[in-house]
Amino acid sequence: MPAARSYVICGTPRSGSTLLCDLLESTGIAGRPASYFRSQSIPKWGRRLNVPIAEDALRPDFDRSYIDAVVIEGRGRTDVFGFRLMWESVDALSMRLDGLFPGLKDDHARFESAFGPILFIHLSRTDKVSQAVSRVKAMQTGLWHVASDGTERERTSPAQDAVYDRHYIAKYVEELKAQDQAWTDWFVDNRVEPVRLTYEALSRDPKGALVDILSALGLDPAIAAAIEPKTTKMSDFESQNWVSRFRAETDPLPI
Repeated sequence: MPAARSYVICGTPRSGSTLLCDLLESTGIAGRPASYFRSQSIPKWGRRLNVPIAEDALRPDFDRSYIDAVVIEGRGRTDVFGFRLMWESVDALSMRLDGLFPGLKDDHARFESAFGPILFIHLSRTDKVSQAVSRVKAMQTGLWHVASDGTERERTSPAQDAVYDRHYIAKYVEELKAQDQAWTDWFVDNRVEPVRLTYEALSRDPKGALVDILSALGLDPAIAAAIEPKTTKMSDFESQNWVSRFRAETDPLPI
């Protein structure tokens, strides 16, 4: 089997994918991974990459031009193309690729037709309650990422206070569980054995996780020693209190 010259980070929201994308890009040899195929972001990327957006964004002529531009961007002047893909974007990407490469048996074949031999990285978060709390707080406060020096890195709305909502958290716990299971089923259906990485392992030892991925890509793992994270954990005392409160309110009482 030829060595992978592309990779996809298969994740769910608040699983550490931004940290992992940063680490890989910072190596200077592993591309510039980003969410190029998130439906809401395609118009922005299309403008940034000088790809004209057609009225019907599923037209093969647009898709071919867009994918060609994304592959160049996602390589970042390296030999490796990388991108991030959340479960919610899989069907839309599969539909686009099927229009360009009709008649293939599954998504794996479509991905390889578009991107060449590809490494799949399954990034998941074991603690779904903490993951759901992180997502709820980000959506409420508008603050999604903080840089390693403590400054705001990504904000999507004006600052506002977070408010504990057990039902809201429970909704995302179940949604995140379902999305992780969907990824697991997709790997089985497509006969893919991914590199498996958890948020917990990544946040505990980012350089060690980077070594494993670079090695899987056939790249020099020694480069990981010089790479420092650009983002920091956002979990705080309030987050921990929410997690404890949610578990106390939802875990069954002992008999």
